[in-house]
Amino acid sequence: MDELMTCRLDHIRKAVEPCTLVIFGASGDLTARKLIPALYHLAKDGQMPEDFRIVGFARREKSAASWRAELRAALESFSRSHPVDSAVWAGFAERIDYCQGDMADAAAYAKLAGMIRDFPTEALQQNLLFYLATSPSQFSVVAGHLHEAQLLRRDAQGCWQRLVIEKPFGHDLDSARVLNHELTRFAHEQQVFRIDHYLGKETVQNILTFRFANSIFERLWHRDAVDHIQITVSEKLGVSGRGGYYEEAGALRDMLQNHLMQVLALVTMEPPVSLDAEPVRDEKVKLLSAVRRLQPGQVASHVVRGQYREGFVGGEALAAYRAEAKVNPLSNVETFVAAKVFIDNWRWAGVPIYLRTGKAMPLSASEVRVQFKAPPHVLFAAQCGPLLDANALTLRLQPNEGISLRFTGKVPGVGYGLRPVRMDFSYNSEFGAYTPEAYERLLLDAIAGDATLFIRRDEVEQAWEIADSIRAGWDGRPLEKNEFYAAGNWGPHLADELLTQSGRAWREPLPLT
Repeated sequence: MDELMTCRLDHIRKAVEPCTLVIFGASGDLTARKLIPALYHLAKDGQMPEDFRIVGFARREKSAASWRAELRAALESFSRSHPVDSAVWAGFAERIDYCQGDMADAAAYAKLAGMIRDFPTEALQQNLLFYLATSPSQFSVVAGHLHEAQLLRRDAQGCWQRLVIEKPFGHDLDSARVLNHELTRFAHEQQVFRIDHYLGKETVQNILTFRFANSIFERLWHRDAVDHIQITVSEKLGVSGRGGYYEEAGALRDMLQNHLMQVLALVTMEPPVSLDAEPVRDEKVKLLSAVRRLQPGQVASHVVRGQYREGFVGGEALAAYRAEAKVNPLSNVETFVAAKVFIDNWRWAGVPIYLRTGKAMPLSASEVRVQFKAPPHVLFAAQCGPLLDANALTLRLQPNEGISLRFTGKVPGVGYGLRPVRMDFSYNSEFGAYTPEAYERLLLDAIAGDATLFIRRDEVEQAWEIADSIRAGWDGRPLEKNEFYAAGNWGPHLADELLTQSGRAWREPLPLT
């Protein structure tokens, strides 16, 4: 049995082959802050292929040497380990090149193709990973030009080419379908890796391990034992200079449609037949398809939106959203969303799931709280009354990553006093070792061709269906006075009513000890 289990798990990690990574948008913030530091640390830790090349593609004129110097300076600021190892950097930098060109110019792709053809091995010339750190409007443009330049082929034999694209994957269901159609004109779905960095977080990945490797909890993970589930992703910051983007997105598109839907799927999906990419993604799609769609007239009773006014977060003043640069002073864009959703399947029928995300909140935290049904009050109600709290399991995704089990214990001493107590597990205390950044894991998986932590086109479309059903209930309706909240609070009071109307209450995230 042990040998069978070992084989079952070992085949998941695929080998990485020599390849060339081309980063479109190489002069951008994402490249400097996340991509190059992630690739550097993979190389430093011996995780990269035996041979690789990195080519930056951007419009700005610069030499390979000057781009390397920029990246070296950025690494000093954004590396997870300091100081930067000069010997490792020297070997890493030798593999970096730069191609100047406009993403709309076919001639620039011919120049890129010529540069790649000059690399010394067939693997470096034909195993190609294209990372599109660009605006979504350029995804299909870049894919089309790569295809015309014979760099992206649907019929590649004995080699591979892959596209990695960042969210947002459209701004509604229709645009997502158009984007998916455009991309798959030039590449198979199996070649398209839609990246949501949230899925690269170690604690998010651990949700499946916690659920399916621990029978003590999995047998409680259903409607007979669970009263409700709360998923919170809160941010202390406001829009932080991203007012123009947020005016187009809002909290529904920016967070609920992707991050919260992905966590919801992992927490509530059925067990996959294996941990390979397609079985896992199949179960996520099934789960998202079972999330009840709302009719426009139902949105007001199931979803609360909000927008932050001026206030204080952590003792520091924060201006109102409407006062941010590039924000309409009469904007009706939501910076907060709370929703009550139901999953219409056998496991979760009738169990409400509460989702909440917002900006300018008291703290930044991401957690899942599974609240179990309360015990009968026959034995202890007289002694402790409201102190007899329901059991709850909290998965803290960030910060202070860990798991907390809340149950009732007897207070030491004479009498029979009871109070809730916690049993905590901390990742840092237990494992100590640094967990890799999300982009390290995701880039390595893309190089290996492992799509488990990437989002399939039908996942994207199911999630947009859910978001669009909510948006339809808001269209044309301006924000009302009771939908605003002061910065530094947990959203408008209306969000509390989502739970209090059924005798429940939000549980605010607390640091794990």
